[in-house]
Amino acid sequence: MAVLAESGSNPDVGLLFDINGLAKDAPGGFDRAMEFVGEYGLLLAMVLLVLWCWWSVRRRGGEDAAPSVAALVWAPLAAGLAVLVNVPIRGFVERPRPFVDHEGLDVLVGGKTDFSFVSDHATITMALGVGLFVADRRFGLAGIALALLEGFCRVYMGVHYPTDVVGGFALGTAVVLLLSPPAMALLTPLVRAVERSPRAGRLVRRRPAAGSGRDTVLPSARTPVESEERDLAA
Repeated sequence: MAVLAESGSNPDVGLLFDINGLAKDAPGGFDRAMEFVGEYGLLLAMVLLVLWCWWSVRRRGGEDAAPSVAALVWAPLAAGLAVLVNVPIRGFVERPRPFVDHEGLDVLVGGKTDFSFVSDHATITMALGVGLFVADRRFGLAGIALALLEGFCRVYMGVHYPTDVVGGFALGTAVVLLLSPPAMALLTPLVRAVERSPRAGRLVRRRPAAGSGRDTVLPSARTPVESEERDLAA
């Protein structure tokens, strides 16, 4: 991989310099903002999006509440599992960071000493995005869009090749989708059990407020038995 990266005819390197070159022409304040967004901001946004999706599913309720919440539980679990899978991949490929082999890059984040392929940030955000899509398509599309933006930021910051990002997208997607059937088969019954709990069930489905049900008896209403007894007494 390192040999390929050193080749001037490699389109991966050409695209790296094209995207990272935008950082050289951008104001310093914009680069600092991109540094925060690419390193921390989008990860935080993904977490907030997962919580927002959970809140929406919980409020909506219905029969699909438990499977949707189970999918939301699976999303971060799959992201963590994908990062673990990436550990041997990085050790096998041993691709240096792009700034190690190429001079002239505008590196916005220092201290990166590990290998480059594949990108953990791209893996995590895409796993969360695809996991969100399994739970709710609208939130999933927003999550996938954030993951794509994360991938762009990693190349813009000069810490990853484009193929590092694509590999992260593929890894995160594969882990979520390939392991989703057994994961959902295990998590859905657990979430349904939580849903039946008087207290913990609120995590899955919002309970109706007291007095809001259809069977609520109004103060002025009388049951048939009460009406009959009062009529006989009269």
